[in-house]
Amino acid sequence: MFHYEDGLMLTGPRLAIDFRRRQPRSFVSHAHADHMGRHELALCTPETAALYRARMSPKLATLEMPWDEAIEYGPLRLTATPAGHCMGSAMLLADDGAERLLYTGDYKLGESLTARPADPPQADILVMESTFGRPRYRMPPRKVVIEQLLELVHAALADGRTPVIHAYAMGKSQEVTKILTTHGVPVLQHPEIYRISQVYEGCGVALASPGADYAAYAGRPLAGHAVITTPPSMKGYRLAELGRVTSFAVTGWAIDPSTKYRQRVDHALPLSDHADYDELVETVRRVEPKRVLCTHGPVDFVDDLLGLGFNAEPLEPQRQGRLF
Repeated sequence: MFHYEDGLMLTGPRLAIDFRRRQPRSFVSHAHADHMGRHELALCTPETAALYRARMSPKLATLEMPWDEAIEYGPLRLTATPAGHCMGSAMLLADDGAERLLYTGDYKLGESLTARPADPPQADILVMESTFGRPRYRMPPRKVVIEQLLELVHAALADGRTPVIHAYAMGKSQEVTKILTTHGVPVLQHPEIYRISQVYEGCGVALASPGADYAAYAGRPLAGHAVITTPPSMKGYRLAELGRVTSFAVTGWAIDPSTKYRQRVDHALPLSDHADYDELVETVRRVEPKRVLCTHGPVDFVDDLLGLGFNAEPLEPQRQGRLF
């Protein structure tokens, strides 16, 4: 039923999953650039379809998969179920009547203000991303991280500085915008972030709150506003005339103390949109698979799962090393 060829393929009518290079048919789990290609036909959720066309080309063809409803695809029944990673992100459940395979894509089990919460179904085979597959990547409670972010943002504003939060243009930027506006802090977004935010709005995910709105950055900061732009490492996204700033990175990698120096910011906070180590293990326990295939993470995690009694292996054993 399933085979692996430079990634994951499903048999029957050939379906690639999250390929970046063009495919006749591909399931796109979410609209981050490292999971999309200009496919002849992309299978995805309605929200991902809107983002996929907005980010790549409005001419691209999509087959929209309703949430938690199986569609027939040759001999398979395919179901898109929420992944909790960003708006539209989905896991794929493939069922041929004899076996069930669950592909997680990027996901997290925790709360989000802008993504449907994940609830992985049981499956015989689990193919899981394992980005934070080392025990040191245990995230602090989300509430604690948000409280720290708000405290630092308000301190910057009180000092006459502009809080500048660096986040990816799609997903994290919208999540942080909603966190800030929910707590009464208005936001100015880099124009590219604002363009993507309008797709969120069109899909029914409102980012403003009654006490605070958001708008595109128009060339200068405004008193009392936070600014959201993309990471300093991304060229072409710098904003002019920001004046005195306090800068932030919001990423799960902030568990590593070196992150704020690598990202060249004043503060790095571990607000993650990926499952942390404990959530990865919890996912395997929930799914109860007979076989686990791990990808996009440390090989150590496979060893940890084996030690816990799970039948685990790397998806691409030929690429074993520090990371796979």
